[in-house]
Amino acid sequence: MEQPGLVNIGAERCANLRWKGMFIEAEWDPTVPRSNDRLFWCQHTHICLGPDGKLVDDYECNAARNCYQAL
Repeated sequence: MEQPGLVNIGAERCANLRWKGMFIEAEWDPTVPRSNDRLFWCQHTHICLGPDGKLVDDYECNAARNCYQAL
């Protein structure tokens, strides 16, 4: 079941990328505006910086980084 209120992260993302939408199971309500807060963290470091010291997000966490782990 697709949850349209959540961030859509493609299959090319790092296995360590986390965001709060992964942990929220709620039906989409069209009367509530999306927050799009874009808060991400690394499962390895537990902060917004990866093991390489660079920013963690759905764009930056890609195969070009040495800490990247494929799903």
